[in-house]
Amino acid sequence: MTKLLNIVVSAVLLVGFAACSKDEASSKPNEAKPADEHAASMGAEHAATGVVPGSHEDWCGEHAVPESQCTRCDPGLVAAFKATGDWCEEHGVPESQCLKCNPDLKIVRPPPAARVGTEE
Repeated sequence: MTKLLNIVVSAVLLVGFAACSKDEASSKPNEAKPADEHAASMGAEHAATGVVPGSHEDWCGEHAVPESQCTRCDPGLVAAFKATGDWCEEHGVPESQCLKCNPDLKIVRPPPAARVGTEE
């Protein structure tokens, strides 16, 4: 599973990062907002541009998966998941994220990084 995750993260880095391009509030439905503007308009539901993949900040609150691996927000990632055999055709999401096929699957957001100079 770790090897698969490394492959997917590598593919994500090659493909690039993008926030969800869907904007229901836009007056022009086919026009996407810049990623940072979209993330701000969605509140804390989407990661800001440039966050470290796999970090606490790399989170799509709308779909409860890492933003850098969210195929619903970035359809450009689908090919990478399909190339690694991690794709559920029936539900249109990576098999590693398919809660319908894997109801016991737990996708856990990483904890925030410890702040330097604070006591725990």
